[in-house]
Amino acid sequence: MAINKITSKSVQDLDLSADDLAPGTITDAKIATGTIANDKLANTSITINGTSIALGASGDIVAGTDWQSVVVADGSTATTASAGEGYFIDTTSAAHTITLPADGSSTIGDTIIIRDYAGTFATNNVTLTSTAKISGADADGILSTNDLVVTVVYVDSTKGWVTIENEAKAVGASDFIISATGGTVTESGDYRIHSFTGDGSFTVSCIAPTSPGIVDYIVVAGGGGGGGAFGGGGGAGGFREGKQPGCSPHTASPLAATSGIPISTTTYPVTIGAGAAGNYPSFGPKGSNGSNSVFSTITSTGGGGGSGNEPPSPSNNGQPGGSGGGGGYFVGCSVNSAGSGNTPPTSPSQGNNGGTASPPPAVYAAGGGGGATAVGRDGDSSPRSCGGAGATSSISGSPTAYAGGGGGGSYFGAGPIQGCGGSGGIGGGGDGGGGSPAAGCNGVANTGGGGGGHGGAGGKGIVILRYKFQ
Repeated sequence: MAINKITSKSVQDLDLSADDLAPGTITDAKIATGTIANDKLANTSITINGTSIALGASGDIVAGTDWQSVVVADGSTATTASAGEGYFIDTTSAAHTITLPADGSSTIGDTIIIRDYAGTFATNNVTLTSTAKISGADADGILSTNDLVVTVVYVDSTKGWVTIENEAKAVGASDFIISATGGTVTESGDYRIHSFTGDGSFTVSCIAPTSPGIVDYIVVAGGGGGGGAFGGGGGAGGFREGKQPGCSPHTASPLAATSGIPISTTTYPVTIGAGAAGNYPSFGPKGSNGSNSVFSTITSTGGGGGSGNEPPSPSNNGQPGGSGGGGGYFVGCSVNSAGSGNTPPTSPSQGNNGGTASPPPAVYAAGGGGGATAVGRDGDSSPRSCGGAGATSSISGSPTAYAGGGGGGSYFGAGPIQGCGGSGGIGGGGDGGGGSPAAGCNGVANTGGGGGGHGGAGGKGIVILRYKFQ
C-alpha cells in the first residue's frame, strides 16, 4: 500500500536530506501550503541591486536607479552616496561634495549616477571623494561641466570607482535654449528668427541655464518722405543692429554693435515705425519724418523728410532723423540745406546726412536722402542726387539690404536732366521724380527706405530678432 502522507511527527528535523529523495517524487501537489518554513530553505532572502529583503517580508526594492530628492548645495553639507541611487545636485548657490562608498562596503557592479540639476557645475563644481580609489588614483574627482551626467561603477580595490558615462546633456525644456513667440517665425540651422513687419509682442517663455539669454537684432525705423516737386529725397529710417560675438554664424552689417540684447522671461512690446506719407503732386512742402521703431532698449529714429521747393529758410530745410532728408532746390532762387543723420546720436551711428541741392541755374537737382552706410549724393555730383546706400545683414537667414535713402528730385528744365531724378539707395530707397508727370517712387515697405524726391512716401520699418533655440 502506497504511503500518501508523512506527518511532521514522523520525520524529525534534519532526518532527511536531498540524497534520501528520488528526483521528482515530491511535487507541489504533495506539499501543503505553509508546511515548509522560510528558515528551512537554503536561501531565505532575495537581493536586487544590492538591496536584500527576507522571504515573506514586505518592503520596496527598486528595480533600476533609485533617484533621490534634489540636493541643494549649501557649501557646507556633503552627500553620502549609496549604490543603486541617483542624485540631482543643484549647485546654483554653492559647490558640493559627494562621498562615494568605501572598498569594504562595495562590490563589483555597484552603480551611482550624478546629474547637474541646474546646469551650473561649471560655476560651482562637485567634488567626488572616497577612501576607495577613484579611477585607480588616490585623488578626488571634480565635475565641472554644465548639464553633466556622470555614472560611476565600483570595480575592485585596485581601480575603485570608475566612470562609464561622462557627458553633458540637455534636459527637459532646455532642449529649447530660448523659447519665445511673436512675429513671423522661421529657422536657420540651430537659430530661430522672429520678423516683425507690424506692431506686436515678443514673449519669452523659457531661457535655459545653458543659454546666454541674449538675442541678436536689427531695428529699422520708417523712412522719411520725399520733398514736394523737385524736392530732396527722404532720409532712411534709423538702422541699428547688434550681434553677440562668437555665437550666430550669420553675417552682420559693418554697423553692428558687438553685443545683443539681454532678455528675460517676459513680454516685450515691439513697435514698427511707419514710413512718412508722400505729398505728390504738392508743389512745395517738405517731406514728413518717418516714425520710430522700438524693441526693448533699442530705439531707431524715423528718417528725415526731404526739403521741398520753397523759399530757403530753416523751416524748409531737409529734416534731421535716423538719416537726414536731402536739400531741396527752389526754382529761380537758391537751395535749402540738407538734414543731418544719426539724430539723436547713437553708437554705432544709425544713419547719415542728406545731400545738398545744386545751386541754380546749374542742374536744378535736389540732394538725395541719407542712408545707413552713406550720405545722400549732392545735386551737382556724379552720379547726382542718389540716395545714400543702406546696410546689408543676413540676420533673416539671407543677405538683405535695409535703410537706403531716397533719390533727390529734379526740375523739368531743358537738356539731358529733364524729368530725371536720382536713384534710390540700395536698401529700399525710392527713386527721385522729375518734371510734372514723374512722381518720386515710394521707399520699399519693411526696409525703412526713404521716399524719392518729388513726393515719394517712405518705407515702413522692421524688427528682426535671432537667437539659438537648440
